[in-house]
Amino acid sequence: MPAIENTMPPALKPPKTQAPTGPLAEQNRTEALRKTAREFEAAFIGEMLAYAGFEKALSGDSGFGGETFSRMLVDSYAQSIADAGGFGLADKIYNQLKDNVE
Repeated sequence: MPAIENTMPPALKPPKTQAPTGPLAEQNRTEALRKTAREFEAAFIGEMLAYAGFEKALSGDSGFGGETFSRMLVDSYAQSIADAGGFGLADKIYNQLKDNVE
C-alpha cells in the first residue's frame, strides 16, 4: 500500500515588516493609546450606568426590543460622557500605559 502524501500547501509566513520609527510612529502610538483608554472609560461608564439601573429605567416594560435599544442608548450616553472628558479615568490609564508599552 503506497504511503499517503502530504497534499497540504506549506504554511504561509507573514511578510516581514519593520515597525515605523520616528515622530510619526510616536504620534500613532500616542493616538492609539489615547483612543483605547477613552474606549475603556466609555465601557466602564456604560457598565456603571447599567448597574445603577439606568438601562432598566429606559426600557421599562418594552420587551426584548426595548431592552436592546436601551442598552445601545446607554452605550451611546457613556461614549458621549467619555468624549466630553468623562471622569478622568482615560487620562490616568493613558499616563500609566504610555511609558510601559514598547
